[in-house]
Amino acid sequence: MLYPLTFKTIFKDKIWGGNKINTILGKDFAPLPNCGETWEISGVDGNVSIVKDGELAGKSLQELLETYQDQLVGRHVYERFGNTFPLLVKFIDANDDLSIQVHPNDALAKERHNSFGKTEMWYIIQADEGATLNSGFNREVTKEEYVKAVEDNTIQDILNIEAAKPGDVFFLPAGRVHYIGKGLLLAEIQQTSDITYRIYDFDRTDDKGQKRELHTEQAVDAIDYHYYGDYKTQYEKVQNKSVNAVACDYFVTNVLNFDQEVLHDYTDINSFVILVCVGGGVQLQTEQGYSLNLKTGECALIPADVQQITLIPEGDMTLLESYVP
Repeated sequence: MLYPLTFKTIFKDKIWGGNKINTILGKDFAPLPNCGETWEISGVDGNVSIVKDGELAGKSLQELLETYQDQLVGRHVYERFGNTFPLLVKFIDANDDLSIQVHPNDALAKERHNSFGKTEMWYIIQADEGATLNSGFNREVTKEEYVKAVEDNTIQDILNIEAAKPGDVFFLPAGRVHYIGKGLLLAEIQQTSDITYRIYDFDRTDDKGQKRELHTEQAVDAIDYHYYGDYKTQYEKVQNKSVNAVACDYFVTNVLNFDQEVLHDYTDINSFVILVCVGGGVQLQTEQGYSLNLKTGECALIPADVQQITLIPEGDMTLLESYVP
């Protein structure tokens, strides 16, 4: 019988990584020198998540998908994606600015890499004072203007920079130029893809004095050059109610701020649900009597067959609730 699943964390050291994965989220990434990101629920080849608890402990997410199919992900999702798990969940700690980058859409990623594209969203968990990020351009930009800005090393002059604070949400469709700024700890929910085109890396070098590879030419045809004005996702925070923050073709994400017991019925969505704890702690209980505790920095995959869960918070807490529409 399927039950709410937790997975072993996959740790990634990065040139820009820090210590907040340990000091704030309580995850020990030793022996790595730092941890830039963790992959919490992943079906990416070479980085497939392994079940941590319960009867299915030790099984991979891929094994579960091939065995349980629509029982795990829902009939609609299985018909659409088959034995590919469609979402990837990460925590990211930017101890320094990440590279300026862009991700291709489905069509371009399929043509070049036989992969899905990468649309994603960020939820800010913690922000140092003055922390910022980039989402999109600060004006309409032509392809020719962009190419010249890259060549002249003035790319930063045309980027839209946003102040970021805890609780902020940013939606980044494929094609949007972006980078996470120094001092931010965030949760990322995205399509299952590891395709990134690095545009500019602030001229930094690794411990061997080498600069990281740039993908200047590949990025040109992947970028959306339009200016959109408002890049921060606006959503209303309502206590003890699930509030929608992001809805796109690939995932829906709701934000739950609550301090009292909540019953959630997922009968109508025909998808698995991913719960990401981004503040406080919560106990999950199923109709079948299974119980699971989550704290900040932990995630659970609720199989499609588990259609009702009770959420019992430990004080005031916040969850991200994501599924495939």
